[in-house]
Amino acid sequence: MGLQAIPEELYSQAKVDGTNFLQRFWKITLPLLKPFIIVALLFRTIDALRVFDLIYVLTKGGPGGSTTSISLYAFKYFVSGDFGFGSAVSTVLFIISLIMAILYLKFSKYGEVLK
Repeated sequence: MGLQAIPEELYSQAKVDGTNFLQRFWKITLPLLKPFIIVALLFRTIDALRVFDLIYVLTKGGPGGSTTSISLYAFKYFVSGDFGFGSAVSTVLFIISLIMAILYLKFSKYGEVLK
């Protein structure tokens, strides 16, 4: 959807103005793809923070807990019956994800691109 949303007229007008490929990329393509890049980066970051299934299926936390993620850490407390601490770890994971999302949107000036 990202590249298809950019009108072809912008590229043809830039060619008439005498721009080369790199100038068109930096001045047209990249700024117009910025919202799509931000959303993709945000989703990948949240997905990386909540990784659970691969680690649990492959190693169950690994030898000595060497591959424990925050999600697996919370799960281990839920399974052991310590629901309060497991919930606290899950809440911290949510807060980390929320802070990361706010930082991405703030530093990328997402709102300015959409105006």
